[in-house]
Amino acid sequence: MRLAASSLLLLLAASAAAAPGTIDFRVEGKDPGSWPDVLSSVGFLPANGKAGIVVLRGDAAAPAEPWLEHAEAGGFVILEGASPVAEAFGFRAGSRKVRVQNTVDERRPKLPIIWEQALEIPVFEVPPEARIFVRERHGGAPLMAGFKKGAGGVLWVAASPGERGYERFPYLLQALTDLGLSPPFRARRTWAFFDSSYRSRADLEYLAKRWRMAGIAALHVAAWHYFEPEPWRDNWLTGLIETCHRNAILVYAWLELPHVSEQFWRDHPEWREKTATLQDAHLDWRKLMNLNNRECFRAVAQGVRDLINRFDWDGINLAELYFESLEGADNASRFTPMNDDVRREFRGLHGFDPVELFRDPSARTPAKLRLFLDFRAELARRAQVEWLEQIGAIREKRPHLDLVLTHVDDRFDQGIRDAIGADAARVLPLLDRHDFTFLIEDPATIWHLGPQRYPEIARRYQQLTRRTDKLGIDINVVERYQDVYPTKQQTGTELFQLVHLASQAFNRVALYFENSILPVDLPLLPAAASVVERAQRNGGRLVVESRYGTGVEWSGPVLVNGSPWPAAGGGIVWLPPGTHVLEPGGEEPALRLLDFNGDLKAAASRGGGIEFSYSSSSRAIAILNRPPTSIEIDGEEAAPAQFDAGPGRCGLYLPRGQHLVAVR
Repeated sequence: MRLAASSLLLLLAASAAAAPGTIDFRVEGKDPGSWPDVLSSVGFLPANGKAGIVVLRGDAAAPAEPWLEHAEAGGFVILEGASPVAEAFGFRAGSRKVRVQNTVDERRPKLPIIWEQALEIPVFEVPPEARIFVRERHGGAPLMAGFKKGAGGVLWVAASPGERGYERFPYLLQALTDLGLSPPFRARRTWAFFDSSYRSRADLEYLAKRWRMAGIAALHVAAWHYFEPEPWRDNWLTGLIETCHRNAILVYAWLELPHVSEQFWRDHPEWREKTATLQDAHLDWRKLMNLNNRECFRAVAQGVRDLINRFDWDGINLAELYFESLEGADNASRFTPMNDDVRREFRGLHGFDPVELFRDPSARTPAKLRLFLDFRAELARRAQVEWLEQIGAIREKRPHLDLVLTHVDDRFDQGIRDAIGADAARVLPLLDRHDFTFLIEDPATIWHLGPQRYPEIARRYQQLTRRTDKLGIDINVVERYQDVYPTKQQTGTELFQLVHLASQAFNRVALYFENSILPVDLPLLPAAASVVERAQRNGGRLVVESRYGTGVEWSGPVLVNGSPWPAAGGGIVWLPPGTHVLEPGGEEPALRLLDFNGDLKAAASRGGGIEFSYSSSSRAIAILNRPPTSIEIDGEEAAPAQFDAGPGRCGLYLPRGQHLVAVR
């Protein structure tokens, strides 16, 4: 009887286990338009035949009945404009039309959403059960609405999403999630920049959990606020780092040299950088110091060493280590460096003071200006080498530290080199001698160009280095100064397309900054960052192919490639790169890897324990469902530091590099 009961329980557990309900889409109509770009931006894949999501454009010739049944059975139907199918679902175009350009979305009613091109659209009648997500701002005509239907849902939009997919309805994908549609795949590989001056009163545990749920793997913290010791600030940062670690988030010291700190600026007026008007270089928020001065350099280098050693950092980010400004030599009041040390060195090499280029128009010949701009670019490279060496010396004593060099793009916008002295072609060869990630910052001059720029940026940089695995991209999620539509800041579908195409083109994607990402976008960021080349359902099995590995939404125990799988937690199964077959399993392994922020290469349940291999550019954090009794790393007994990661969770710090871990 016990055996029979046990078998019944196993069968019930297997039947309760389930793969994601919807993984693919199909567009019905003469032209799919931008719908594939919209839906693929959060991980849905195009289907050749039947699909969970069906888009019926206005010219789709299809009877209504199959789609009513499709929604009832758990599928999702998207209706565009006026059509017999839309009418069958209760969306009927009236005779009156309205001019639409300014719209309001119920999620953020105060957010200006402006269409670049106004449209004349019929005023539609919507079914009484429909929730209206978007209206015309002035008259209130419905523009996007939907309702749940059986186990699925129906979403209607009055017009297409636009040529690129985000010009009209930024929160279309959020509306689908409100109707019950959940993206099938997740990633937890994204970095985010963090400035504590915006968050000093927030609850740290709340923030860390929200960041991790949004797919954040590492937080790059504005370290200049902590350059000088201050007990209350130091305690706050220590608490932030500990809280992030409990949630499997790494923490990097983000440096913005030659800005050092507010206090350093006040204490050392003699070392302040100068602009070409010979004024102190206080430009925007940065207060720049003259690191070419050897006394200043030594003082800052000692301060950086003290800063890194005071806290339990996981890495260091040397960001924007070059000069000002984006206007280049055309704006003398913002052009740097023009301190005495730089002027003296240049004069010794070329026989004239570079400040003359800005004081005397007749002295500013193209040849002379070119001499100084090339000298300036070499100064920037020299500074980057010098600081890479400084951080390298720190890493000798703290080998778990990762290193990142954030460098503004000068390949796509080639005027950047002369504007600020940033020259990637001079810096990338350093990857052959120094171990660091080259994080390409998206320059302000191209923020308006749309998501397709990222594959092109990647192509240009891949021509400059064989270490393409060390290239990353930094996306600035901020208000743009250009005329952009439909929102000044990237949000909704535009943001998801940016993140998705960037994640396909680069091994690492960073977002500047975490506080600028709107709360409405956070839940879908992990789906946007996922990269899945193929997913196919075959009965109860799901075949998934991913170049970087991915998380798959799954409920209940799971077998991966026929064996019990230990890397799962929170309803997500975490897969390494490659092709894997998932199917319902009988029991969950006793020991599980709930979360991990390295690059998982393989995993298996062995004798009540776990074996897994990984690689990580910093130390890695593993979160287990219980404390281990023994650990081996690369076949040798080991005792890595452990910490309490919360109820039912034990954290391990694992070494940087590539390793095989066995946990019992």
